[in-house]
Amino acid sequence: MEKILEVKNAVYEYRNKYQTVKAVNDFSFEFERGKLYAVVGKSGCGKTTLLAMLAGLDVPKEGSVVYKGKDTKEMNLDKYRRDDVAVIYQDYNLFPLLTAIENVMYPLHLKGIKDKEAKVTAAKMMDSVGLDSAFHKRLPSMLSGGEQQRVAIARALAAKADVILADEPTGNLDSENGKNIIGILKKLAHEEGYCVIVVTHDSEISADADEVLSMRDGKLVTKQEDKVN
Repeated sequence: MEKILEVKNAVYEYRNKYQTVKAVNDFSFEFERGKLYAVVGKSGCGKTTLLAMLAGLDVPKEGSVVYKGKDTKEMNLDKYRRDDVAVIYQDYNLFPLLTAIENVMYPLHLKGIKDKEAKVTAAKMMDSVGLDSAFHKRLPSMLSGGEQQRVAIARALAAKADVILADEPTGNLDSENGKNIIGILKKLAHEEGYCVIVVTHDSEISADADEVLSMRDGKLVTKQEDKVN
């Protein structure tokens, strides 16, 4: 497997006038293409902060996040977020006044791709997650939660990013739709070669993941440490 993303001794601190909290504390790990990773742990353990650093929304205060051998601190983070990583959220984050296919076309427009080509690509991405042309002109409010999350995944695929990050992607879905979304993410990793990293409380994602990263107090803990605690 090809290493694509690496976290090296990353530290991220939040400060207020009373205390300094290390949300991520000396975290190190290597992520590869073709794998589905689940990042688990109790609320406040640092999962979301880690995801934000992987997504280029912030950089570590110490240590580094390295994409294809280059430190994100040295990269144009706007370009990194546009071209190299795509994020799927629990609440879908679709534009409510755009149709489903327009939502999927959005990252293509950001890349300067013309409307006709963008529409063809977006339709293919929607097909790949099980949404045919009947869904193209529907607004998000006309879609179920599972359908909205599929649109969000199709939008991530349209961005042509190597890394797909997902923050609780099944959190607002019933069990059947949750399983469908897990299946899509797993297929993207195993059959399409994406690196898929999911922050989750969903035990079914953990069960299906190739690797499970357990966090506590901002640190990556071993399976043995996790059992002890």
